[in-house]
Amino acid sequence: MGVIDFLDVARASCESSLQVKAEFVKQGLEDVIEAADALAGAFARGGKVLVFGNGGSAADAQHLAAELVNRFILERPPLPALALTTDTSIITAIGNDYSFDEVFSKQVKALGEKGDIALGISTSGSSANVLLALEAAKEKGLFTMGLTGQKQGGMTSLCDILISAPSLETPRIQEVHGLVVHLLCELVDLKLFGHSQ
Repeated sequence: MGVIDFLDVARASCESSLQVKAEFVKQGLEDVIEAADALAGAFARGGKVLVFGNGGSAADAQHLAAELVNRFILERPPLPALALTTDTSIITAIGNDYSFDEVFSKQVKALGEKGDIALGISTSGSSANVLLALEAAKEKGLFTMGLTGQKQGGMTSLCDILISAPSLETPRIQEVHGLVVHLLCELVDLKLFGHSQ
């Protein structure tokens, strides 16, 4: 077994990430702009966004909610966003009494209202709890959005807008999702407040 060249490994990962992002810039930005339009419209009408996902996608959900409620770059009023990944009492109660598959759908049923947006994040597009929450959102008349990878899975039929990272590798997909979170925040600020800085 040869000596690992960590600089080569790091460079290869960076190059792979840049390639996926470059491909996303070619094919995915119109979906991001459409999603930002929908978010800004919902906020302008008094709606909120409910965001959810598992693992790294839970972190992305919390990241988006934090940037919207607090601020991104622009000093502006807080925007109503809830990450459904943060209340451990609710999540563990539902997981224990019913099923982990229902940890987000029950919250959507309890908190979602017509005029709100449900935004599910799943790198595979097939996380059962994300799909059930999107189904619950559609049943309640919420606008649905998703962030996923190249496979898309069951999210395709459940999302009014689906933003897909052009990769099958979870790290690369999540890196695109992180970029999308920042783009959505910047574009929503521009649409609602007229400038980004």
